[in-house]
Amino acid sequence: MTETGLTTGDFTEAAEPYRLFAQWLEDATASEPNDPNALALATVDAEGMPDVRMVLLKGFDERGFVFYTNFESAKGREILGSMKAAMCFHWKSLRRQVRVRGPVEQVSDAEADEYYASRPRGSRIGAWASRQSRPLESRFALEKAVAEYTARHAIGEIPRPPHWSGFRIVPQSIEFWHDRPFRLHDRVVFTRSPENWDKTRLYP
Repeated sequence: MTETGLTTGDFTEAAEPYRLFAQWLEDATASEPNDPNALALATVDAEGMPDVRMVLLKGFDERGFVFYTNFESAKGREILGSMKAAMCFHWKSLRRQVRVRGPVEQVSDAEADEYYASRPRGSRIGAWASRQSRPLESRFALEKAVAEYTARHAIGEIPRPPHWSGFRIVPQSIEFWHDRPFRLHDRVVFTRSPENWDKTRLYP
């Protein structure tokens, strides 16, 4: 029995999505060998061509799901162009999946500063040194940029680059999927309404 009062088999009785997601993420943290907060992030470019890549969830609450990136990267440019995205968590050890989709907003400068300051020093240097998603002439060029920024910020705090911050997906829908025998899976989708969440059970 979980904290939500739901067993694996009766998660479809959940009244709202956030506590259920928190419980599933906690279960994944105990069972997944690597990065239980990893997710596939889907965006589209200016021509409507879809793109997807793995990123890490860095926070969530009732406002939405937060991740951080270089805003000049491919995903940064694509999100800024549409301000919409989708994400999918897949926890193979648990045979569970969660899909989230909705509009995107930027996190506040205070939120971005706080998270950036919590990163290892090398990762903060990397945020300055990497021209993410753009052509790289050689590994040496990247290492040279890292060395230059390391020397530049040898003493004191490393400020957050102006092009590096976070996005929050504000979910319009959150779907929970659990594997069942013979591909007769359990699926429940929560759709945001003006007052709360509407819940619908879906065919597998």
